[in-house]
Amino acid sequence: MEYKEAIVESMRMLAQQERILFIGQSVRYSGHVMYNTLQDAEVPMEKRIELPVFEDTQMGMSIGLSLAGFLPVSIYPRMDFLIIAANQLVNHLDKMEEMSHGEFNPKMIIRTMVGGRIPLGPGPQHCQDHTSALGLLCPNINVRMLDSTDGVLPSYQEALESPKSSILVEYGDMY
Repeated sequence: MEYKEAIVESMRMLAQQERILFIGQSVRYSGHVMYNTLQDAEVPMEKRIELPVFEDTQMGMSIGLSLAGFLPVSIYPRMDFLIIAANQLVNHLDKMEEMSHGEFNPKMIIRTMVGGRIPLGPGPQHCQDHTSALGLLCPNINVRMLDSTDGVLPSYQEALESPKSSILVEYGDMY
């Protein structure tokens, strides 16, 4: 199985879960390779919420959906712009269980990508890898690098089954 096929199979597996919603940019309309993985996985449109470019609000909406009983897969096509949502991610999602004395523990799956540099580099603001930094900033969130085909499906399965939120980092050059 190729890397993209493993991602597609993971999206198909997630889409079968009743509580799952896919939210973000390029989830209903083409514009990024991540859209194609949802299309190829035949994720139903009623499970997709397309958003404009407002990363911090997207994270807040995803946390809210989680608190309402959904399991959002919040898609940030470029990791470089996930950092715009750092306030909600670091100060809310990662700390909410502690801040609420265990009353609230939102869970979500954050899907992001280190932009590819092949065949043409998109510039330094579109291909940075902040995986290590996110792991340090978010000790209560599972952060996984999907840097091998064999690790893709097990990592998404672990994210689904874990009681904690997860950030899964895909690599554009592996598509």
